[in-house]
Amino acid sequence: MITHQKLEEASKRLRGTIYRTPLMHSRLLDEHMGAEIYLKAENFQRTGSFKFRGAYNAISCLDPIERSRGVVTYSSGNHAQAVARVAQIFNIPAVIVMPDDAPPSKKSATESYGAEVITYERQFIQREEIATKISVDRNMTVIPPFNDENVIAGQSTCAQEIFEDVGPLDILLVCVGGGGLISGSALAKRKLSPNCQIIGVEPATGNDVQLSLKQGKIVTIEVPNTIADGQQTTAPGEKTFEIMNDLVHSIVTVTDNEIVTAMDYLFRFQKLVIEPSGASAMAALLSNKIDCAGKKIGVTLSGGNIDPARFSDLMSTHTLIGL
Repeated sequence: MITHQKLEEASKRLRGTIYRTPLMHSRLLDEHMGAEIYLKAENFQRTGSFKFRGAYNAISCLDPIERSRGVVTYSSGNHAQAVARVAQIFNIPAVIVMPDDAPPSKKSATESYGAEVITYERQFIQREEIATKISVDRNMTVIPPFNDENVIAGQSTCAQEIFEDVGPLDILLVCVGGGGLISGSALAKRKLSPNCQIIGVEPATGNDVQLSLKQGKIVTIEVPNTIADGQQTTAPGEKTFEIMNDLVHSIVTVTDNEIVTAMDYLFRFQKLVIEPSGASAMAALLSNKIDCAGKKIGVTLSGGNIDPARFSDLMSTHTLIGL
């Protein structure tokens, strides 16, 4: 188990490098939900998502000689951008393995930071195998998107900031892909808000973590068909599963339409542009997937990296909600 000291060290390491993102509070939302709600806007983080936290912590923990040889990772977008930007900051090479159906805006952003992007067909090839081969051939270090202790410790700083800003919570809703953010959040709550229920949110078509926790073992599914590209994972990692199995209260799922409803709400009422995978936790709140009456609740808005045309298309085909 990752110690709280390791989380505190990550917090100190990242201080002055990451942005302390705003924790937003809305009277309208409180009245509508009958609860005290706080929204952690990680779309304002460097590279547009929480992923910068874990990437910077992991790369900065490398031995200087090891780091100088460069890093390689695999990601559909947000972790890719984060690793590419951190590598640029340290002036080291970075190779990113991305699926060929990744959003073009995320691919171009990754390349803009100077990283080399190698694409693959996610239905036929295992991305981890490609990254491992590159790491061996080029003597680079693999920085996994979630199944890594230093990545998890870095992601924990998001929840640490929430608890430091508003104190203990009754519930913290967390968007779930491979489990790095929710694992870090669960570890942070042990000391800062021990009675807080950590509830993860996945797309209904991509509930690998929910299935894994129910069965008590890692379950692998097919690549999910969902608009939430950042949550198209097929299985949790061994490290994240262990933490989630021990400390996460439950996992709920949301439909793509519920995700778009949350994006719509956040845009119209909070003036926030949030990508689908970043809005899933908010979707669970608005669609009443949890009992929130009278409770103090935190919600992670994990990222805002979405192409304007795609955002506009999703909004134009969605029936506006009336709050």
